[in-house]
Amino acid sequence: MTTPLLIAGHGTADSAGAEQFRQFVKRVDGLLDAPVAGGFIELSNPPIASAVDGLVGTGARRVAAVPLMLVAAGHAKGDIPASLARERQRHIGLSFVYGRPLGPHPTILALLRERLAEISPDPDTMVLLVGRGSTDPDANAEVARAARLLAETRPGAGVEYAFVSLAEPGVAAGLERCRLLGAGRVAVLPYFLFTGVLPRRVAAQAADWSSSSGVPVDTAEVIGDCDGLASLVVERYDEALRGEARANCDACLYRIALPGHEHRVGAPQMPHDHPHDHAHPHPH
Repeated sequence: MTTPLLIAGHGTADSAGAEQFRQFVKRVDGLLDAPVAGGFIELSNPPIASAVDGLVGTGARRVAAVPLMLVAAGHAKGDIPASLARERQRHIGLSFVYGRPLGPHPTILALLRERLAEISPDPDTMVLLVGRGSTDPDANAEVARAARLLAETRPGAGVEYAFVSLAEPGVAAGLERCRLLGAGRVAVLPYFLFTGVLPRRVAAQAADWSSSSGVPVDTAEVIGDCDGLASLVVERYDEALRGEARANCDACLYRIALPGHEHRVGAPQMPHDHPHDHAHPHPH
């Protein structure tokens, strides 16, 4: 049978964000001539285990898994692969091929430019790209790379970057940097696929800074459920099936002793689990 696709998401405590993911899975299903299922590693239903159960129920013995994530942080490097390893134990004989995260692909950059055009057609408006933030230096560097690629592919003022959690600069510090660079207006661009707690926090922090600084700030929408994003997931699926999915390990903190992160080299990867957190409604 045709190899099915498992779309692996992070999950969110925001019901609207979880629903956007579920609708997106349906969109991809309409593009692909193969069974498609989506599941989360935490916070939202359905969990990955339920999605895999459904695919196995169709007769699948081999599944292509694509992490629906913009950067290769701990979830894509560790949590999802560990979850897939557990599914191989639950379903003897089942195998997986694993695709790449989305990254600053030309399609993602084009969608970011679309979101910018919706709020700020003026190319002279400075942009602040705001990512999730991570304890993984390589993942944070990918956000900086996306900001630079965006700056190189649009005319006018530059693109700075910031993070809403776990890494610096934060949103307010990033906006202040834009002001010091001469920005009279800033367009905040959330580097997120779907809505959720963190994208809303980005918008709130940007509004607070604008109110206190007097500098106008417009916040764009997230990338969202759209055909362009769906086509990229299908591309990552095709790569995985061809065996062309390759990760850049030159700065991977699990392989390379980066200063300050030496203790994480070779660290065992376990499925993401919060057994004592009642905000997680499903068993892992």
